[in-house]
Formats: sequence, C-alpha cells, structure tokens
Amino acid sequence: MADKLHKYRSKRDARRTPEPVPQDAPQPQGGDAFVIQEHHARSLHWDLRLERDGVLVSWAVPKGLPADPRTNHLAVHTEDHPMEYLTFHGEIPQGEYGGGTMTIWDRGTYETEKWSDREVKIVLHGGRAEGRFVLFRTNGKNWMIHRMDPPVTDPFPDVAPMLPVPRRSAPRDAAAYAFEFAWGGRRLLVPVRGGRTDAAREHPWLRPLAESFGSRTAVLDGELTTLAGAEVLVFYDLLYDDGHALVDRPYRDRRAALEALGLSTSRWQTAPSWPGEAGTVRQAAREQGLPGIVAKRLDSPYEPGESASWLFLPS
Repeated sequence: MADKLHKYRSKRDARRTPEPVPQDAPQPQGGDAFVIQEHHARSLHWDLRLERDGVLVSWAVPKGLPADPRTNHLAVHTEDHPMEYLTFHGEIPQGEYGGGTMTIWDRGTYETEKWSDREVKIVLHGGRAEGRFVLFRTNGKNWMIHRMDPPVTDPFPDVAPMLPVPRRSAPRDAAAYAFEFAWGGRRLLVPVRGGRTDAAREHPWLRPLAESFGSRTAVLDGELTTLAGAEVLVFYDLLYDDGHALVDRPYRDRRAALEALGLSTSRWQTAPSWPGEAGTVRQAAREQGLPGIVAKRLDSPYEPGESASWLFLPS
C-alpha cells in the first residue's frame, strides 16, 4: 500500500518546524474525527481535515465554511496530513512550507454520506461547525464546498449610511444621547467576511484589519479622516456582528458591541463617545478645529439615510 504521508513529509523538515512529522506509514484506524484550523500564513485561510484511512484528508478553504447555501466557497485539495494534526497548533517558522500562525478553530466528529474521487458529502458535529456540507470537484483540479442546510446567519446587510440632521442647539434631554466628534472626513462602510474586505481594494492598508477578524463577519460604519498627518479610519457603529444583524438594535447596544471588538491601532480605532456630555464635547471639538459634534439617541435603530435620531451640531 502506498504511503499516504510521503507528499506531506517531502514538504517538511522536522528539524525546522514544530509540526508532527511521523516517520512510519499511517495505519487505518476507522475513526470519524475532523479539525478545522485557522491558518494565518501568506494569506489567511482555514484548513478542513477529515479522518479517513489513518490520515487527515485536507482542503484549504480561503473564505472558511459557507454559512449560506446560496454561496459556494473554493476548497483547495492539499496533501494528506498525519493524525497528530488533530491537536496541532502553533507557529510554523517563516520560510518553511505554510509558515505562519495556526490555531484550532473547531474540532469534532463527522458522518460520511458519500465519499468518491469527485464528491465528499459529510455531516459535521463540532462546537462551531455544524451541519451538512458537500465538497465537489470542478472541471479542473480545484474543489468547492457547499452548505446543504438552511442558512445559519442573518442576511448580510446592504444599507446606506445613516446621516445626521443639522441643528444649531443641543437636545434638551441630553441624557438620552451620546455625543461624538464630527470628523469632517469621508464616510466608509467596511464589510468583513472570511478575513477579507472589499474596502481594501481602494485602501490596501485595511487588509490586516480584515485578517484580524478571522472567521468573524462584521459590517463597520466609520469615517476616513486625517490625524497627526496620517489617514486614519475611525469607527463609530457596528451593523452586523458574527452572523447577526444589529441594525434594529438600539445604538447603545451596537456601541457596546463595537467597543468589545477592541479596535485600536495607528491606522484604525474606535471613535470616543460621551453619553450626556453635550457642552464639554462641543467645546473640545471647537478647540480641535473640528466641524462639530453628532448627538446620537441611545435608543435609536440604524436608519439608512437622513434621520432625526442623529443630530449634527456645528462647533
């Protein structure tokens, strides 16, 4: 019987990588384990590995498992991996094959409904990955993965930005609002899926932001502005988070979810917000030469277009 790990060993040097590199040929064990690893290599992807005949049959899935049956994802069939890879995580040195950080995204068991050279139909039972999927070979060497069950997430929102109504005086019930700087920049909605964002086409420096989300989906609302001579993206709202639409939730909840993401770097950050502090925030905006502030009702949903729930107060 051919050694199914020959190709795996040929790509790795056990002296240079912490990965398991067993020397013995694999022996069939009849198990039904699977693992999905999040792999921050040259490009972010997820590795789906299914136990079969003593090895882990593997596919690299650049965008992760599809959450909706209407969207298939590319799945690149790679070499079989040893069973020890079920628990492997760590840092593969740069310069080595697959160099980068690998973490375990999910583990569990699976059922096989069909297994052929061109089609693999399975049911995953994991902590995060659950349901029926089919991997199928295309006309070339590539494969695709399709979710066979109903969607497990809310629809990804496609909305226009919420805009404030101009007003000269602050609202009398200031305690019902959060007050934030109006940055005077350009509005930008940032959708993140599969560690990628379309916003990076125009702003390539946002790619690390998207990769930092891993498999987490999100739609962030923010503004491109210039701080200390550098272009910075300040975020002040979160419309979608990890499969759940937030547009109907009150602003206080969306704001709390945004702050929980901990977005704070030299190129992107969460904008400060002060509930009930109209006068001091307006004065600070004036001193910093900003155009004004925005008052946002804490109980307001996200309403595309101009909304009286958000008020622009000039400096």
